[in-house]
Amino acid sequence: MNSFNFIFANLVLIIAYVFIALEKIPRVVVALLGASAILITGVITQEEAFKYVDFNVIFLLVGMMILVNVLQQTGAIKWYSIFLAKKTNGNLVLLLIYFSIFTAILSAFLDNVTTVILVAAVTLYIANELKLNPIPFLVSEIIAANVGGTATLIGDPPNIMIGSAANLDFNQFIIHICPLVILAFPVVLLTLYFLYKKELVVSKESREKLTSMPLDGVITDKPLMIKSLLIIGLVLIGFLFHGVLHLEAGTIAIAGASILMVFENKKDIWNDVEWTTIFFFIGLFIIVGAVEKVGTIDYLSELIFKATKGDFKTTTLALIWFSAIVSAIVDNIPFTATVIPLIQNLGKHYSNLTPLWWSLVVGAGFGGNITIIGAAANVLISDQAKRAGYPISFFEYFKVGALIGIETLALSTIYIWFRYLN
Repeated sequence: MNSFNFIFANLVLIIAYVFIALEKIPRVVVALLGASAILITGVITQEEAFKYVDFNVIFLLVGMMILVNVLQQTGAIKWYSIFLAKKTNGNLVLLLIYFSIFTAILSAFLDNVTTVILVAAVTLYIANELKLNPIPFLVSEIIAANVGGTATLIGDPPNIMIGSAANLDFNQFIIHICPLVILAFPVVLLTLYFLYKKELVVSKESREKLTSMPLDGVITDKPLMIKSLLIIGLVLIGFLFHGVLHLEAGTIAIAGASILMVFENKKDIWNDVEWTTIFFFIGLFIIVGAVEKVGTIDYLSELIFKATKGDFKTTTLALIWFSAIVSAIVDNIPFTATVIPLIQNLGKHYSNLTPLWWSLVVGAGFGGNITIIGAAANVLISDQAKRAGYPISFFEYFKVGALIGIETLALSTIYIWFRYLN
């Protein structure tokens, strides 16, 4: 092991996350500066750096941003926003609960990145109409997306990676992980309610204004809306059957966006793509790739195995919390990619690795809720909120995400113990 590379890569990671937490410099700048330092010093080569960038995630983000932005221009999302507000009579508690449940369900059967793009746009519109702070709703949607996305094979990118490596199919996720999510979600909703109930207040005038808004004329381009919904529907079906099609989700999303832009190719569509989010991920992937290359995560993983003295039960439960803590720091996608080979290697010691795979699923999924940079959905909503004038600070999110993360991980520990280890 090259000691300089080991020290420098980890130092860059630590400094990057300190500056991201302090929010004195835009995090995309921090990530790109860190990646540049990694490349200039030769910790990894340019060719290696691009291998660590998960272009499936990048293409998925860009493709879905384009699809949703075109749909939004037709007035469809605005129409749904008004319809939803009318159904709740402007009651913000009901609105938060409804959006959280809707986000969780949609995340389970689509993917949480797609879901937050759709739901955040609706939320920001309603917040603008009601003249209220959307942050409680956006934070709730981040958490709901990660919890709901944990439930199925296609709900979260780490799940897709784990399912492929461990030969776990869609039905196995439903049988083994979905019950845990169903148990945990009421706890999540109750916690969100108690944390935000004082902020869920709106004036009578604002409520009446929104609930009295007409739906007629809100759809501005019905033919394009139909095309958009059709193509988005086909993309989502493609996600469901990506294994049969032998296509990654990013490829399907970009293909759908390309087809839709044949019908609608205005220049401002590209302006609505969250490029700061895209380049933040690229920089972060490179930094974490360097940390992976120098052996830090493998080293920490081996320490855990030695600390448990090879005891399977202890290793399984420790993996939940280790995965959660590291996922909160380095994003659950690159972390999952690093831990998968480690678990496969543990097959030399244990005959049944299935509980370990489920520990990684829930640790990476629920652990992604702990910080604003713990998962793709978190970063995406954070950047959308900032562009709309409602920045979510690192610590403002952390005090909510950490509490809910601890609750769901505690439930996961009990669940894994009784179902697989007892």
